[in-house]
Amino acid sequence: MRIIPLFALAVLSITLAPTVHASDVSDTTIDGVVSDTMCGRTHMLLGKTDAQCVQECTKGNASYSLVTSAKVFMLEGKPLSVAPFAGKRVHIVGNLKGNLIIVTSIREATHDAKM
Repeated sequence: MRIIPLFALAVLSITLAPTVHASDVSDTTIDGVVSDTMCGRTHMLLGKTDAQCVQECTKGNASYSLVTSAKVFMLEGKPLSVAPFAGKRVHIVGNLKGNLIIVTSIREATHDAKM
């Protein structure tokens, strides 16, 4: 008879686990400038625009990042969808996990968007 309550508890745990996990991840909207993890806020390639510097650095070992007024976030997303926004102010929707934004959508920000 003790097996049935344990079985019911196990089934209940399995069915609720995805619900609890899904509530941990929610879409976040963040505005900032697309950069790279090597340069962050300050681009270092002389004679290159910020966009050119980001493109050069991401050809190497650097990844894309998002620079805001308060923080620099790492970006995880399809490089082909992020690359056109190198050096530009953007509006990103994605899942925030610590210092990482998993990008679900990205678009150029309007000029009145605050960083």
